[in-house]
Amino acid sequence: MGVDRITGEAQFITAKISAHYVDNARNLPWRVPPKISASGMLPDPYHIWLSEVMLQQTTVAAVIAYFQKFTKRWPTIADLAAADEADVLAAWAGLGYYARARNLHKCALHVADERNGVFPAQEAELLKLPGVGAYTAAAVAAIAFGKRAVVVDANIERLVARLFAIDTPLPKGKGDIRIGMDALTPEQGAGDFAQACMDIGASICTAKAPKCDICPVQVHCAAYANADQERYPVKPAKKAKPTRSGRFFWIEQDEKLLLITRPAKGMLGSMRALPDDNWAAGTDGHGQPPLDGDWQLHENVVQHSFTHFSLEVDLAVYQSDKIAINKGDNKKIELGQVLDDVIWWPIDDIEDAGLPTLFAKAVRWAVKQKLKESL
Repeated sequence: MGVDRITGEAQFITAKISAHYVDNARNLPWRVPPKISASGMLPDPYHIWLSEVMLQQTTVAAVIAYFQKFTKRWPTIADLAAADEADVLAAWAGLGYYARARNLHKCALHVADERNGVFPAQEAELLKLPGVGAYTAAAVAAIAFGKRAVVVDANIERLVARLFAIDTPLPKGKGDIRIGMDALTPEQGAGDFAQACMDIGASICTAKAPKCDICPVQVHCAAYANADQERYPVKPAKKAKPTRSGRFFWIEQDEKLLLITRPAKGMLGSMRALPDDNWAAGTDGHGQPPLDGDWQLHENVVQHSFTHFSLEVDLAVYQSDKIAINKGDNKKIELGQVLDDVIWWPIDDIEDAGLPTLFAKAVRWAVKQKLKESL
C-alpha cells in the first residue's frame, strides 16, 4: 500500500465521494438526508444504534422491515428496555445471529437504567456499552453525534481496498484498510462521509461486477487502473464447513404444537423452538426422542447453513394421541425427562411464535406435509 499516495490523493477522493452523496444518497428510514444534515440536524442515536446492530452480517433490504417493526413497537430505547427479552427475540426471528438480539436488549437496559436513556456521544464511552464493538461505536459517534470517527464496514472495506490496491490478506489487511479510511475521513461530516462510502460500496463498488463507469472516484482507483477490481479485498482461502446432523421433534395435541424455550446459553439461546436432540456446532445430535412412542421419521427435511458449519435436519413426528401432562400445569409436560418452559402454541398462529429460521423451515415443511395428507 502506498501511504504517500493515500495522503496525496485523500482530499480529492473525499471531496468527490461527499459530492456524490448529496444527490445519490439512499433513502433509508434511520437516516437524515445529506441536504438536511448539512444544516446540523442529526438522526436519533437510538435509530442509528438499532440499525447498525441489525445491519451486522445482514443486508439493508432485509433490515428495513425489521427496523420499522421494532421502532413502531418500541419507539424509544426506554420502550425496548422495558420489553421482555422473549418478545425481542421473537421480533428478531429471521434476522439470524441471535446473540445480537440478546445484546441489543442488554444494551437497552443499560442505557435506560444507567444513563437515563441517553446514549453517550464519545466513541470511547460507546465502546463500554454491552454488545457494542469498535464498528458500531464509531458509526454511532460519527453518524448520530457528528464526531470524527473512522467507520469501516464491509462495503467501506471493499471500496478502500480497491482504491489503494491494499493486497494484505484479511483479516490482517484490516489494519491497512483502516489507515486508508482514516486518511479519507474528514474532520467535519464524518458521519455523512461514512454513509457515502457505504452507499458507493453497496451500489457501485460491488463485490462482483462493480459499476466502475459511474464511480465518482474511478480515476483515483488503483484496482481499476490495473483491471483487477474483484481481487480486492484479498481474502484468505475458505475452510470447508463440516456438516452436522440433528433431529427435531413434532409433538402435536388439540391443534397445538409443543415448543420449548432453548437454554439461555448456547446457539439460539432463549429462543422458542421445537424440541431437538442436542445437536451442536461440534457434534451431531443423539437422535433419541424425548419420550417413548410411535414416531414417524422424515429424513433431511431442512438444510441450513451457519457461519462455521451446516446442519441437516430430520423431523420426527409423534403419532400417539395422548401425552402425560403434569396435573394443574399445562405449561409443563413429562416427556421422559423434565423440560422447562414448555409452550403449547396454536398451529394456525405458529408464524407469531418467532421461531428461528432453522426451526421455522421445519415447521413450514410439516404444515405443508399435513395439508397434502389431508387432501
